[in-house]
Amino acid sequence: MRASLPLLSALVVLALSASACRRSQAQGTASPQDCILVKDDWGQDGTVPFEVEVVAKGLETPWGIAWLPGGDALVTERPGRIRLLKDGALQPQPVATVPVADAAEGGLLGIAPHPDFARNRQFYIYVTTDAGGTEENRIERWTLSEDHATATLDRVIFGGIASATYHDGGRLRFGPDGMLYAGTGDARGPDRSQNANDPAGKLLRLTPEGQVPQDNPTPGSPAFLTGIRNLQAFDWRDDATLYVVDHGPSGETLRRGHDEVSVARRGDNLGWPGIYSCETRSGQITPSITYADAMPPGGAAIYTGTAIPEWKGSLLIGTLGSRHLQRVEFAPDSHRVARHEVYLRNTHGRLREVLMGPDGHLYVTTSNCDGRGDCGPDKDLILRLKR
Repeated sequence: MRASLPLLSALVVLALSASACRRSQAQGTASPQDCILVKDDWGQDGTVPFEVEVVAKGLETPWGIAWLPGGDALVTERPGRIRLLKDGALQPQPVATVPVADAAEGGLLGIAPHPDFARNRQFYIYVTTDAGGTEENRIERWTLSEDHATATLDRVIFGGIASATYHDGGRLRFGPDGMLYAGTGDARGPDRSQNANDPAGKLLRLTPEGQVPQDNPTPGSPAFLTGIRNLQAFDWRDDATLYVVDHGPSGETLRRGHDEVSVARRGDNLGWPGIYSCETRSGQITPSITYADAMPPGGAAIYTGTAIPEWKGSLLIGTLGSRHLQRVEFAPDSHRVARHEVYLRNTHGRLREVLMGPDGHLYVTTSNCDGRGDCGPDKDLILRLKR
């Protein structure tokens, strides 16, 4: 018996929908039905107990931390200083002073140690600078002295990243593949995010020498992920999967809020400026969770320690305007959010960097001296969360 044309068409649609669903599940990306829209506030207060310890104070907008073999750490201050945390104490003199452009959200931002730092003592910074009369963001490689007291510029490994008053990105991380990943912003040009040949509005993937890896998604392009507005927060769930936390719009095309957390893989397009909130569009990633009230995100890390076992595998996100630490727990090996909750609500002000330390504890920096917070006598802090 032959099926009627309407029935046949319906069967084809169902088959295509099922195929698309299987592709979405296989890729670990959310669907509009899975996307959680938090319509009011940012979630309930969490109940997991922990202590907050002040590790260092007296900083000015500490933006990034790079842990070194042996437990020392380099800390960037946005006005252009690289500081040393040695034996748990902040050293009074900067390791280096970096010239920075006078930009609202720019300056000395992300930092990451070379994977072979123990041998070559090299590290990388993301900095907004004046390049021949034009402000740009670039990635520089530096060499730390043997006693960790001073550092010298080796060379610029990648430049020409657009800079603007807002949306400068800036986070640096080495991935499990040994490549350098850099989160950039759209520099107030949303359409840049969809152009794979423009480094703005992307997650870039580079070799430690600043070259474009041959196996990048688009040949000859440093772009690993596209469709990003202002990326300062990402971490790896596994070798092939990232949690990406992006800033939502602040007035573009009359849209606001909706900072978002997405699960992404090589070559994914996160949809900026096309999709918003839990919307969907073919070939673009719908977020797993989005917040109608702007947070916005500073940094993020997956909790890998044992001191707070309830957080194991959760994504912890520092937030700026909303002044809290957001915990997002995903269902196992899934793009679906199982739980989200708020910690440190209005207790330490604006939170910027979030990362795991070599001691298995979570470290968080405040960002209260950036002109948008309350910079008290202790200035900005480095906090350690432990039990």
